[in-house]
Amino acid sequence: MSIPHNRKRPMCHALNGTPLSSSVVDDASPENSHTAAVNRADQLFVPPLNFSMVDYGIYRCGFPDIPNFPFLKSLGLRSVIYLCTEPYPEANMHFINSNGIRLFQFGMEGSKESFVNIPEGLFRSALQVLLDERHRPLLIHCKRGKHRTGCLVGCFRKLQNWCLASIFDEYQRFAADKARVPDQRFIELFDISSIKNLPSSTPPYFKSRNR
Repeated sequence: MSIPHNRKRPMCHALNGTPLSSSVVDDASPENSHTAAVNRADQLFVPPLNFSMVDYGIYRCGFPDIPNFPFLKSLGLRSVIYLCTEPYPEANMHFINSNGIRLFQFGMEGSKESFVNIPEGLFRSALQVLLDERHRPLLIHCKRGKHRTGCLVGCFRKLQNWCLASIFDEYQRFAADKARVPDQRFIELFDISSIKNLPSSTPPYFKSRNR
């Protein structure tokens, strides 16, 4: 379905989510307190750096490490969008393969001149995966979950008809003092009309927003 140019006025959103630190979350319920006390190491979930929920069935974070795998397993992920050029580490490949998770790699160079010369085609391809409900629950990550991930989420927010002020506020909360003007400029100039066809499995509520 083509996204028309006469789009609705962008909506501003009050943002109440914050990135989770890698603090420990205890999953033990009261009735299992004895088991938790005996096998505490098996009951601790550690979220990856900069982990947060983006939308229903969509999550974001920095690069997951082995201590984060039990937490990620609890999400029931179907797919991972990986935005770095480096090969996926062996431990991470073993984790996704053993849990039936599909890896989508869109290699984007991370640099201080972020995304100035990156083809928009990479973002369009990543967005097509992101919009396809069949790939959810889905995790987006780069190295720190700040710049590359922030740009992809920012483009996704434009498709959701968010206003730029809200998009930049979300980007800056995750990038913190590492926020980059070129990133925000890229998001601002990204042409959402270049997403010519929404996947057939795109959620109906999302399609209705973009008519």
